[in-house]
Amino acid sequence: MPFSLNPNQPIKLRCIEKWFETEDCVSILLSAEGEQAFQFKPGQFVTLGVKVEDKTEYRAYSISSLAGEAFLQLTIKRVVDGKVSNFIVDKLSVGDYVECLAPAGEFNCIDHPPVEIEQQKKVLLVSAGCGITPVYAMAKAWLNENAAVDIAFLHIAKSAQQTIYFDKLELLAKQHTQFNLKLLLKNAESSGYPQGRLSADWLKSLVPDVNQRTVYLCGPNQFMLDTADYLKQLDFDMNQFHQESFTPAEAPEPVEQSSSDNESVSIEVPSFGKTLQANKGALLADALEQGGVPLIVACRSGICGSCKCKVNVGQVETSSSSPLTEEEIAQGYVLACSSTLTGDLSVEL
Repeated sequence: MPFSLNPNQPIKLRCIEKWFETEDCVSILLSAEGEQAFQFKPGQFVTLGVKVEDKTEYRAYSISSLAGEAFLQLTIKRVVDGKVSNFIVDKLSVGDYVECLAPAGEFNCIDHPPVEIEQQKKVLLVSAGCGITPVYAMAKAWLNENAAVDIAFLHIAKSAQQTIYFDKLELLAKQHTQFNLKLLLKNAESSGYPQGRLSADWLKSLVPDVNQRTVYLCGPNQFMLDTADYLKQLDFDMNQFHQESFTPAEAPEPVEQSSSDNESVSIEVPSFGKTLQANKGALLADALEQGGVPLIVACRSGICGSCKCKVNVGQVETSSSSPLTEEEIAQGYVLACSSTLTGDLSVEL
């Protein structure tokens, strides 16, 4: 897959297939010219650029296909006020093109492999909603490699009909003895699965040996907070706990300025030949966008890393640097979406 090493330089991919997983959720297959294989770590995401109302909007989506295949599979669910997600569900068609940035993300089973306990590698994959996507990719990767990993797959959903990948999950459970499917449904009807709301008791009941497993968690923010709390109640070793979320982090609080003392700062962007003016306390990303600098800002939550830039002169106050390496931080790289202006700057994109 010819992804650029520069995460700010997207390539074009074509939608070659699209289908509904549930009534409000679709999967799409994206292919590059020449059908070259995509390489990534199971659990990672890509940032898509989709043209909506004549403007390219960027959003991050987890990959649900296997590495080495000639396509990327992404699964996107309708969300309230989701400009890009809802456009993909309703209007993206086979044959349409999107932009795509290089795969990224610390939440993956390569950088964070399962720990061997008592000569066994055992994992618990926990998800809700579209959070199923990255953990489903991890499970498929282990099964495809015939890895000696015992997989407990716990997904929380409203019903069997609203469970993403329901048929595929049941098929994996039939085909692989090491894949143990655990669904907990709000409305189980006649599905044969238990009905209830996840709690520490349910977690222990559904996965009795949870404390002997490495846990990978993805889903809505409150769901993940609750699940982490349930694990702590069970005296789980949180060193063996990994999670992912695209829920926006708290944005930095703007610096309050009085109307008579609205201090301005200067931002030099030499590579674009621009010098911008912005209010002290504004977000660097907002200032660059308003100044016409072509910056990609996808998640706006300090997670995806698409807005990474280097501060050559000056300083900013930052609220998130999670996608950046220690070396990058030492070199002056910051995330524009999580950086508040405190003085004059010179930045490099």
